[in-house]
Order: sequence, then C-alpha cells, then structure tokens
Amino acid sequence: MDVGSTAFILAASMAVALMIPGLALFYGGMVGARSVLNMIMMVFGSVAVVGVLWTLFGFSAVFGDSYGGLGLLGDLTEHAGLGAMVAGDPEATLPPALVAIFQALFAVITTALIAGAVADRIRFGPWLLFTGLWATFVYFPVAHWVFAFDAADGSVIGGWIANKLAAVDFAGGTAVHMNAGVAALALVLVVGKRTGWPSQARPNALPFVALGAGMLWFGWFGFNGGSALAAGNSASIVMLTTFNATCAAILAWLLVEKLRDGHATTLGGMSGAIAGLVAITPACGAVSPLGALAIGAIAGAVCPLAVALKYRFGYDDSLDVVGVHLAGGLIGTVLIGLFGVADAPSGQAGLFYGGGFGLLGKQTVAALAVLVYSFAVTWVIAFALQKTIGLRLSTEKEAEGVDLVEHAEVAYDLEGKANTPESTPAPALAPVS
Repeated sequence: MDVGSTAFILAASMAVALMIPGLALFYGGMVGARSVLNMIMMVFGSVAVVGVLWTLFGFSAVFGDSYGGLGLLGDLTEHAGLGAMVAGDPEATLPPALVAIFQALFAVITTALIAGAVADRIRFGPWLLFTGLWATFVYFPVAHWVFAFDAADGSVIGGWIANKLAAVDFAGGTAVHMNAGVAALALVLVVGKRTGWPSQARPNALPFVALGAGMLWFGWFGFNGGSALAAGNSASIVMLTTFNATCAAILAWLLVEKLRDGHATTLGGMSGAIAGLVAITPACGAVSPLGALAIGAIAGAVCPLAVALKYRFGYDDSLDVVGVHLAGGLIGTVLIGLFGVADAPSGQAGLFYGGGFGLLGKQTVAALAVLVYSFAVTWVIAFALQKTIGLRLSTEKEAEGVDLVEHAEVAYDLEGKANTPESTPAPALAPVS
C-alpha cells in the first residue's frame, strides 16, 4: 500500500467534503431571505439520501463489473453493502474503503448541484425522493460510463466512455457538471417558473456567496487533484491548471459584466470562479497551464451569456445551474479536443497540438450521450413525481415562504419575536424535569 498516496487521498476526501457546506452557503446566500434554510436543507438532505444509496448499491453500480461487458451499468450486487471494504485488499495501492468514500462525495455533490435550479418552489419530501431516483437511474449509470476503467487483468469491465470510446474526463465534466446541469434544465421545465418570475428576491447574503465560493474552490483542489489517485506530478499539474482556469474565469466574467452592464459585481465574480472550476474539471489533467488559462477565460466569458438565455427562452433556472454547470461542463469537455497536450497526465493531444480531429470527436460524442440520456431520464422521473405526489409548492405556500412552510423556521429573526407556543413549534420530545 502506498502510504503517501493514501494520506493524500484522505486529505483530498476531507477537502471535497468541505464542498457540501460550501455549496449550501453559496446557494443559501443567493436566494431570498425566506428560502435560505430550505436551500441548505436541500443540499444536506440530498447528500444524506445519496450517501445511503451509495453504500447499499451505488458503488457497485458504478465500479462493479459491467453487465454483459456492455459498459452501461456495473453489477449491483458485487459490492452491495460495502462489507468487503472492511477487510481491505493487501494488493491494493489505496484502501478500497478510501476509494469508496472519495467517489461517494462525487455522487452526493453532483446530485446536490441540481437543487439550485428549483429554489423557492419545491416541496422538501418529494425533493428527497427525486434525489434518490435521480442518483439511481441517472448518476450511477453515467458515472459507470465515465469513471469505471477496465481492470488491467481483464477481471472487471468498466464503462463505455472511459474504455471503448476513450474520451477524456479527468474529474467529471460529463458525469458531474453536464449531468447535473442538463438534469436541472429538465427539472425546471417540469416544475415551472416561480410566481412572479422573472422578478425575484435579491440575494440575502452576498458574503455567504463569497464564503461558499471560497470553500468550493478549496474543495475543488481535492476534487480534481484527488482524481489523480496518487500523490505525485499528475496531482500537482492538476492543481496548477485548476488554479489557473479559476483565476482567468473570474476576470473574464467580470469583464463581460462591465462591458454589458456597466459594473462588475461580487455575485458575478463568484459565479465566474465556479464557471472556471466547472470548465477545468474534465480538462485539468489534459491541458497545459496556458491551456487552462484559455479554457477558464472562455468559460468565464461564455457562461454569463449562457445564464442570460433563461430570460430569452423562459425557463426559470433560479441559481443558474444550467448556465454555469451545463455550459461550463460542455465547454471544458469539448475544448479538450482543441487544447489537449500529449505530455499532460491524460496523454492525448488535441487539434491545436497535432492530434487531429480524433479527440475532438470523442469528446463531442461523450458530451452528447450524457446530455441526451440525463435529460430524458430526468424529465421522466420529474414528470412522474409531479403527476403523482407533486413536486411543486402551491401558489399560496410559495408566497408564504418555503422556509416557514416546509421547515417551520426562519433564518433571520428580524422582528425580534420571543419564543412562544404560537411562534415556535413544539419540540419532538419534552425535556425531563
């Protein structure tokens, strides 16, 4: 066992875990004051649901031997319950349990990303059910396609994108960001617009947004760097390209805002950081530091334009999941076909570096496959839930505020009301006198 790499992936896992409260704060600060707690609960609730499913059968679905060798889904029973992880594997470079928890965090973060698209108007219980169904029927299969590599001895067959197509996705542009982004689009089309949209409450706490973005940036070093699965040169290159792309994207987004709107905003700067992080995720091990600057700058310039499309086409993507994660993930995935360099850890050259059109074609096929599958299955799941148990809050309850309606709480006691039986729900258990 590689003790150094084990320590590195342990640290990377803890960094990725910090992305959970980071995302909750980032989203929570962007919504109005009456939706803060619901946004936080949607993030943490989805993490809890998908975390349980990951242990029961999710890890098997992603990393189990592919059914029929087709590369579509792993054997659901191969690692069910993760009981074999306790004994470990004396021949493994990394403890199997560590790989399981590291990849579990990818699954929970991806699902939680979708929450921002339907802020202010979705019921909490049905949201949790949606996350479980979505992880089962969308994330687990797509992650198998992208992250499951064939075993060197042929004992395990992995996903078709990683092996048969051999497209490059170092840390999740397709399986994570495009997957969540296009799922968000399908969900908002089913759930519909908020009452009064495009008018909406102003962000309640921009400092929360900035703090959340900083925590996400920190965690992203673990997300991308840890995907090298070893402490060494590859992880170091990945961290450098991740940093470069983020910086370039912030500047590009702010420049677009200044030219278009006449001012550069805090919200825009933080959104630019996330756009750069999203775009470099698939490409972080495939491009040079200069290529990372180019990808970050392109994402930072294009994503604010993509965000504006929701007003033109009339879909209410509350916190710009489609404009940032779908658009940014697509940009990063496809641009590998242009900026990829053979000397990078992924080892494939793009069109600008003598590789021809081959890699560009692979990246395009992988992107289209994920977009079509995720959109279609997500739409079916959301439509079925909406027609049966109902996803959407009623107009009256939406007007009352989702925090109060769904959780019987308010984030800020602006009126200084005392805790009385009329203003505070009774505790679940009475204290012992």
